[in-house]
Amino acid sequence: MINLNGNIVQDSEANLSVLNRGFAYGDSVFETIRVINGKIMFWEDHYFRMMASMRIMRMEIPSSFSPEFLEKEIVSIVEKNDLNEKAARVRFAVYREEGGFYAPATREIAYVMTVVEMKNSFYLLNTEDYEIELFKDHYVGSGLLSTIKSNNRAVNVLGSIYAKENDYHNCLLLNEKKSVVEALNGNLFLVSGSKIKTPPITDGVLNGIIRKQLLEIIKKTEDYELEEASISPFELQKADELFITNIAVGIQPVSKYRKKYFESTVAKNLLSKLNVKARLG
Repeated sequence: MINLNGNIVQDSEANLSVLNRGFAYGDSVFETIRVINGKIMFWEDHYFRMMASMRIMRMEIPSSFSPEFLEKEIVSIVEKNDLNEKAARVRFAVYREEGGFYAPATREIAYVMTVVEMKNSFYLLNTEDYEIELFKDHYVGSGLLSTIKSNNRAVNVLGSIYAKENDYHNCLLLNEKKSVVEALNGNLFLVSGSKIKTPPITDGVLNGIIRKQLLEIIKKTEDYELEEASISPFELQKADELFITNIAVGIQPVSKYRKKYFESTVAKNLLSKLNVKARLG
């Protein structure tokens, strides 16, 4: 079942026009949301990021789009798919109503919510081999548009194809200044001793939900020193650990980059703290 503009319909009946602006121009933003036993994880952060994304895209935010209304819509579509007592992944996409060419005929929006089941209710540490490489064919712009989740993800698509063709599990993206920005599907953290480093939003980093949670956790943990600063590709092989974060997997440790193998001690410690925060939040 799919929520199409507030109407619950069968998958086969959830049809979008070929003139849909999300399809035609990438004129769309989205959130990937984790729902556990009917409870939305980190809902407030998702809500405010979606509202910020819509404002950046100059979309007209409906007066009905209150946190309470959208929370109810998300929980409802999870229940309609019989996943209210399981782990679910909801994709909440907002697109501008069709009309116009590059210049839209309207700023009004419509939305669609889809849901799939996830295996685990809480985050588990993946200790299997996880090798990464740099993707250098195209760059991420260090501007505001790179910080939101929009349908304009060509670099991520091409990077994913590159990773698959070369047997990598993931790739790291660079911005036009040749600084490491993030992974194809999440934010990057680098560990050297007690220092944990992650690129700043100003480098073109996606304003990730789990990134935000970890920044708060690390700042409250005396064992670690947090630094938000640009990361050079030369720093990667000098690190003790590298890990990637996103809402689906939580924390994914990197086991190998080129000739360097990495530990996952800090990633494991932070993952346990993240699960505690998720339960309480």
